[in-house]
Amino acid sequence: MGIAARTRQIGRNRKQPETQMLNRRQALVMLSAAPAALALAGPARAAEPEIYAPGGVAINGYDPVAYFTANAPTKGSDSFALMWMGATWLFASAENRSTFEMDPGKYAPAYGGYCAYAVSRGYTASTEPSAWTVYEDRLYLNFSLSVRALWAVRRAHHIEQAEANWPGVLG
Repeated sequence: MGIAARTRQIGRNRKQPETQMLNRRQALVMLSAAPAALALAGPARAAEPEIYAPGGVAINGYDPVAYFTANAPTKGSDSFALMWMGATWLFASAENRSTFEMDPGKYAPAYGGYCAYAVSRGYTASTEPSAWTVYEDRLYLNFSLSVRALWAVRRAHHIEQAEANWPGVLG
């Protein structure tokens, strides 16, 4: 037996350590199971904040009370700011800020100011201040005027669906 043959033979008779490398079959099984495991896990999402507040300012800096009192979207002012639910809310006047402070649940928009239609469909979306509705003494905001029109066609149904989805849509 030559030196090369003895080297191969010694290599074959050597005991394998307890921690072995995966063989091809084990590796293929693990690799084929990975996509299924990922599919079951679903997409990883960071939780959305409870209040729609880009840059920390709720509802794009519009005064939530003005939707009720002025019947129009009205830009708030830094002079009449209030921290509530982790966001800065801006108001057009000290009176509107005081009104909000006395009953924020009445004046804060439904679903934290996220698009009411999106929440009814199981996700969140930003809102446009001009796409608003006060319905049954509650403020609802939508992504756009066209989405508001779509939402309004079956408003009661969409509100019922959104109520079922909220706050689970936040992630």
